[in-house]
Amino acid sequence: MRSGSAPDAAPWIALVALGSAAAVLALIGLGDLPLRDFDEATVARVALELRHGLGEAPLLPTLWDQPYLNKAPGLHSLIALVIGATTQHNQLPSEWTIRLAPALLSCLVVPLGGWLQWVLRPGDRSSALATSVILMTLLPVARHGRLAMLDGTQLTAMALLWLALLQLNGSRTSALWGGVAGLMASAMLLLKAPLLVPAAVAAGLALAWGQEWRRWNNRSAALLGMLLGLTPGIGWHLWHAHIRGSEALWLWGGDGAGRVLLDAGEGSDLGWRVPMIEVLEGGWPWLPLLPFALVWAWRWRQSRWSRWSLACLITLGGAILPLRTQLPWYSHPLWLPIALLCAPLLALLVERPSSSSNSPGNPQPPWRWLLMQLPLFWSGLGLLLLLLWLSSFSSIGSSLGPYRDLAVVLGLGWSGGGWWLRSGAPQRRRLGVISLSCGNVAALALLFHSPLWLWELNETWPVQPVAALARANPGGEIRLKGYDERPSLNWYAEQRIQRFKGGPGRRLSDKLQKDCITEGQAGRWTLANCR
Repeated sequence: MRSGSAPDAAPWIALVALGSAAAVLALIGLGDLPLRDFDEATVARVALELRHGLGEAPLLPTLWDQPYLNKAPGLHSLIALVIGATTQHNQLPSEWTIRLAPALLSCLVVPLGGWLQWVLRPGDRSSALATSVILMTLLPVARHGRLAMLDGTQLTAMALLWLALLQLNGSRTSALWGGVAGLMASAMLLLKAPLLVPAAVAAGLALAWGQEWRRWNNRSAALLGMLLGLTPGIGWHLWHAHIRGSEALWLWGGDGAGRVLLDAGEGSDLGWRVPMIEVLEGGWPWLPLLPFALVWAWRWRQSRWSRWSLACLITLGGAILPLRTQLPWYSHPLWLPIALLCAPLLALLVERPSSSSNSPGNPQPPWRWLLMQLPLFWSGLGLLLLLLWLSSFSSIGSSLGPYRDLAVVLGLGWSGGGWWLRSGAPQRRRLGVISLSCGNVAALALLFHSPLWLWELNETWPVQPVAALARANPGGEIRLKGYDERPSLNWYAEQRIQRFKGGPGRRLSDKLQKDCITEGQAGRWTLANCR
């Protein structure tokens, strides 16, 4: 990697190659595990009903024949198209079919992130490539992107929105990039609509900070393009309100921003600490770069890179941390500005420009002597992982057995990468970054090829045998005794099975059901008719 290249030498081929590698990684084992609660199974059912046209009007989503008011149907509609192209009308779509569209769309953030960095730091090939490498190798970005959820696709749309706004600076194609910005705003309105507000505020703050809007060549053309691009998103919400009336407001207030702002839902006991923990757990091995990057960006705040990176991270963090409902994937939008901040420091560890090359307009990073010790830290972490791998063969560390392969590839990648990054030869330092990255990629490939990557499935009982029991015994309505309703059970049973609240009727239970007629049994589960 080299910095300071000519602006016309953008690393397009490398960015596309990294995006393609991310797509291959996303497809590994994509359909091997069942859909999880809650979002995946719910998204799948809404998409299936859209495919069958069960709504009261075109393009309006339903869930078990009732209006679905939680999210707009942007991604659900794309999944419905995949279902229509791959699945017969009377078949239940496969997990691969449901996850394919979000997995591929989420991968686009890898080349887009590098392109975004290239615009922020023209000519800096190293930082552009490092941004894409970081995004491709982060566990949360890779894992959440392959789930049938909206977060990965939303991150891609947000990256392209910011990129389009950046391109308006001195561009001769203002109408085109304004239209792209409007279309991406529409995409966000059709995904998680309330998230458009902080994403737009972040961009607006960065634009105002540097007064970039003054350098737009044709403001009227840019604004017209934005308005035209916004038409699909705003049009759908107006259509939704026209058909469903005041119920449409529930998407914004009751079950959208209002719920997460005011209602501390299940799993939110730690409050603002949930996204902090997610960042601390999921940012490796690049996380140690972040403190240095934050201080460096503030010292260099007159630069475009600093203004956009800080404005986006601060705004999104300010929008996410105060939420009353905190779920692990709510921190997903933070990874793009984190990658933008950390990538130049990763490039600096490879290029190592002399301190004399810095100027007041281009200050050197803080605590440079400590920053240069990070390769030693990564090497030590790698050696620790190799020790854990060795201990997994003993009786004391036998519980680490399922993670043995992950530990050895990460250990080899990180220890070798850290060692080579300490070298005085630039070629070996580049090899060090490749080793670090390949360690993560290999570990992700092994993880996705195993049942470990969807660890939420292990938190409760498997639904597929119970769903098969319900499907094998058609009849009246079935209720679930002793547990809350599970969307994944509904999906595989192809019927809604709500929680049992008393009274006679057919019910599923994993406990002995006295004075009932047993209609079927699967392991410890029984389907009984209790009168």
